[in-house]
Amino acid sequence: MNFIRSFLNTSKRSHKYLLFLQKPISRFFSDQPSDFEVQRETPKCLITETIPLALYGGRHTVTMLPGTGIGPEVSKHVRHVFREMGAPVDFEVIHIDPNASSEDDLQYALMSVKRNGVGIKGDIGGKSLSTLTTHSNVILRNELDLYVYVIWCRSYPNVPAKHKDVDIVVVRQNTEGEYSMLEHSVGGSKVVETLKIVRRDSSVKLATYAFEYAKKHNRKKVTTIHKANIMKLSDGLFLSVSKQIAKQYPEIEHNDLIIDNFCMQVVTNPKQFDVLLTTNLYGSIAANVICGITGGPGLTSGINYGLYYAIFEPGTRASGVTIAGKNMANPVAMLNASVDMLYHLGHTAYAKRLEYAIYKTICEDKIHTPDLKGSATTVDVVNKILEYIYLESIIKVVFLLIKIFMIHILKSFFFSHWDTKIFRMCE
Repeated sequence: MNFIRSFLNTSKRSHKYLLFLQKPISRFFSDQPSDFEVQRETPKCLITETIPLALYGGRHTVTMLPGTGIGPEVSKHVRHVFREMGAPVDFEVIHIDPNASSEDDLQYALMSVKRNGVGIKGDIGGKSLSTLTTHSNVILRNELDLYVYVIWCRSYPNVPAKHKDVDIVVVRQNTEGEYSMLEHSVGGSKVVETLKIVRRDSSVKLATYAFEYAKKHNRKKVTTIHKANIMKLSDGLFLSVSKQIAKQYPEIEHNDLIIDNFCMQVVTNPKQFDVLLTTNLYGSIAANVICGITGGPGLTSGINYGLYYAIFEPGTRASGVTIAGKNMANPVAMLNASVDMLYHLGHTAYAKRLEYAIYKTICEDKIHTPDLKGSATTVDVVNKILEYIYLESIIKVVFLLIKIFMIHILKSFFFSHWDTKIFRMCE
């Protein structure tokens, strides 16, 4: 009873929760189509064969790629939570061996994402140093043209962190830069060259996305991260495009910082930043630094967006090999990725339920795994989240029964009252 009483007494706590979310409330009540529906209506830019959308009876089929390290463990918990919550999502689980000699599993995964339109994944690691081997994560992003990576880095109340009240969104280029993996050696192994690819049209598309994101989510400032003082052509082009696009959004403040200066400033005064617009490598560095000062890699989720597909994952792409299978992994990052996925699919009610349960568990009940200086296990965190989901379901059933009972009472009163009046009129 004490647990139920504390859950019901949430007027003050719910206010804190809504302030923490800092998302436009209109998104919860809007009649606008979901991001998933918008993507399906967008003309496809890639010249590949279109695979039919998998959507049956109001349910979505999502490709799940557990990956390596803690990926299979936390992916299993995501499926369990969705099953207990009754979310209308079915997972097509595909295991990819990053060290396999063939790419059959990877090609099947690509076909699955193209068929379903949405995927959720752990880190698909790979230790091969062969120049003939391309990283599976890079192949997924390039083949599906997932050109932008969005990671919302924020600090959580009552979670140990270097800084409090941090709220930064990193909008990162996802398919070019140093991650183009175009390298070659000159004169044997004496000189090695790496090509850094920066295209104007890609930079325009990314910068436009960042400013549109800031406009949609009521963000006030966009900061472009670069190294144009040294890489005057590549980063110079990226910075030039950012400044051109910024002129189209006079209501949003724009400035730029060199990557090394940014790293120094973000660890000393992170509150000065709002939205970061950055190239591929700098975005990876920036996101990991920010996650490091807000609680670590176990909390933050990231989204790979393209014009046609979306893949959700833990934000820092940390595989956690050393703690795999030890019931020590923090499942929150993967669960937050699943929350993002539910919002994307338009299942807002389920997303809010899971998001609220996560918040209550880690922020108010302080059920923290060792990475957050706690002693809870992975299962402890998941079970506590499920308690809130179960309790909310029970409360909804109780209120529904009360509503039915009140309607019955009112109907009985209404009809008995008018029956008496009609009887008297007949007399």
